[in-house]
Amino acid sequence: MSRNTRGRYPQARTKGTTKVITLKPPQLRVFLSPHRFRLLVAGRRFGKTFLARTELLRAAGGKGRVAWYVAPTYKQAKRIAWAPLKQLTRPYWAKKPSETELRIDLTTGGTIALHGADAYDNLRGEGLDFVVLDEFASMAPAAWHNVLRPMLADRRGEALFIGTPQGFNHFYDLYAEAGTRDDWATFHFTTEDGGNVAPDELASAAQQMDERLYRQEFRASFEELRSGRVYWGFDRALDVADPEYDERIELCWTLDFNIDPACSLLCQIAGGRIHVLDEIGLTNSNTYEVCKEFARRVVTLRARSRPGPVEIRVFGDATGDSRKSSAHQTDWQIVRDFFRDNQNLYRAHYSLPGANPLVADRINCVTAKIMNAKGERSLAVSRRCQQLIRDLEQVCWKTDANGNKLRELDDSNPLRTHTSDALGYLIAQKFPMLRGVPQRSF
Repeated sequence: MSRNTRGRYPQARTKGTTKVITLKPPQLRVFLSPHRFRLLVAGRRFGKTFLARTELLRAAGGKGRVAWYVAPTYKQAKRIAWAPLKQLTRPYWAKKPSETELRIDLTTGGTIALHGADAYDNLRGEGLDFVVLDEFASMAPAAWHNVLRPMLADRRGEALFIGTPQGFNHFYDLYAEAGTRDDWATFHFTTEDGGNVAPDELASAAQQMDERLYRQEFRASFEELRSGRVYWGFDRALDVADPEYDERIELCWTLDFNIDPACSLLCQIAGGRIHVLDEIGLTNSNTYEVCKEFARRVVTLRARSRPGPVEIRVFGDATGDSRKSSAHQTDWQIVRDFFRDNQNLYRAHYSLPGANPLVADRINCVTAKIMNAKGERSLAVSRRCQQLIRDLEQVCWKTDANGNKLRELDDSNPLRTHTSDALGYLIAQKFPMLRGVPQRSF
């Protein structure tokens, strides 16, 4: 399937029958474009990679033609595209595909190969007729400018860039610049345009995700998720209140095992809303003292409640089973011993992950509770929680020497990040990101 067949659907003939690969109308618009360089910005699950595989099959449809699929890393290329590409191209195999080189030789005389841009200097040398750059926003710009673009020159090869935005980085710059060039075409589609995700699933995602993250991942909007404040949607006027303890609802205790200060929060969850009732922040302390202070705070919260054991749901830092506040016990052992020794006062249940969530995922979960993509706010913080309020207002992203935002929290202030981390452990465990929803944010 050479370039002059761009107006036809791709077809594969096997055992006397013709297998037609059907593209949906938005995909077909990209497929039919006559431009040499095409750039597709689309939401998650739009069908970008399926389109890319179809384009590769067409591009390699001639003797000596070479088509490459390039992902941010070699492992990603293999995980994302290798198995489905083999299935798609099976009717055209000239021989069994090479599992070591991720290469498919076709009966048409062309070849398709998969590569990673993580070692892009190693890609130099071979001339190319066509290349797909999948998630170009996650690649070093030099992979294209210094290596892949020159490899297209002698054959006047073509390129297809596909991806979902990651802020205003080099992918955005290329998208903006492409609109001014005659031999380039740009396309923009949402997840909904692709028709692969049901409307009710999109509505559910909008309810559970940060507003800007939802726009980026499903609306394919270029959003600056890393600018300034981490918890950008928090508004003291809207989110600080006076939530009261409800004896009918279990009490949640979530801990961040920082050495100084040691931080934890007392919360309740009602109808999907999180009420942060109180905070504990002790300096020059340890987990034994934190447990004692927890007991005092519970007595204060339950001053007018009926007697009896309190139902406690415990959340927190998964590394507490490896860190020690004494020579003999880990932090979580101390907490478990505390509740075991006070069974007449508390009935403790534990919601602890095997490992902490990624920082980016935890932050996404918190910001979605502050305000989701539907504009709904589901976090109420007591005025007593001054350290948490300061965290939500002041925690920012680190910057490099040139002022560029990094994917790390600025922890230069020893008082910041710890209380909001404790909140994040609870929210990420109780309200994790939807299964199948992308968890990349920056």
